[in-house]
Amino acid sequence: MARADPAPAPERLDRTGLIQGLGAYGIWGVLPLFYWLLAGTDVGEVVAMRVLWSVAFLAAVIVALQRGPAILQVLRTPRTMLYLATSSLLISTNWLVYIWAIQNHHVLESSLGYFLNPLVNVLIGVVLLREKLNAAQIVAVALAAVGVSVLAVGAGGGIWISLTLALTFGFYGLVRKVAPVGALEGLTLETLILAPVALGYLFWLGGGQGLTFGTGWAPTLLMIASGVVTAVPLLLFAAAARRLPYSTLGLLQYLAPTIGFILAITFFGETMTAAHMICFAFIWTGLIIFGAHGTIAARRRRLAETRAA
Repeated sequence: MARADPAPAPERLDRTGLIQGLGAYGIWGVLPLFYWLLAGTDVGEVVAMRVLWSVAFLAAVIVALQRGPAILQVLRTPRTMLYLATSSLLISTNWLVYIWAIQNHHVLESSLGYFLNPLVNVLIGVVLLREKLNAAQIVAVALAAVGVSVLAVGAGGGIWISLTLALTFGFYGLVRKVAPVGALEGLTLETLILAPVALGYLFWLGGGQGLTFGTGWAPTLLMIASGVVTAVPLLLFAAAARRLPYSTLGLLQYLAPTIGFILAITFFGETMTAAHMICFAFIWTGLIIFGAHGTIAARRRRLAETRAA
């Protein structure tokens, strides 16, 4: 009697990809601390400096990686540039609201916005991409809707922050999904599109209340570093996305808002109201269902592929 072939060993998780993914979401998670250091600085100046120093940093990366031809190719494609103009508007709005929230003690609401983001992505897929929801997704979205409704009624002063962050980042992801451009080239061109507006705002601000940039070594270095903290996590994420299963990335994305939530109630000393607790309980329950279903489905697909092979 012939021996059965041994079952194939389970696919090992790429350690480098996992480190890159943890690095990306870890940096995004501690960003409230970075922007807290710039408290008191005009929010528009912070965003404008973030744009301009991102351009400088990304330009150096483009040169180092010899990606100039890819940039020129995208510049010759009006349709792609229209997509990037739209995504640049969405991401700049997201940055403005996020930094304003950090500087005005709404870190809890900002973390809620990014907890909501995966569920907003599901809704966008249903409404705009005609995707169908499974039972787990329906339950997760329904729980999120209940949680947001409770917060809106019980402590709704900052719910606009959560919804704006979730919606702008959700639609940003949609536009970047359909735009035929890589992560590095796309972010470089987005910041280039925003650069004239950023420069114009800085000139206007400099002629009025004045700029914080250049008034001391600490804020000046922080604003220069804002370009690095903008680009590095995105580059790490893009690298991790090529190495890790999508289900793993889906679970890692909760790291950043979890860190933000912990910082909000510890370092920033924000108060968790009853409405916040109920809202987060509904959101977390929905996300657990959503994540568990995605993980189980991914394992079943891998098992089916192994058997078929």
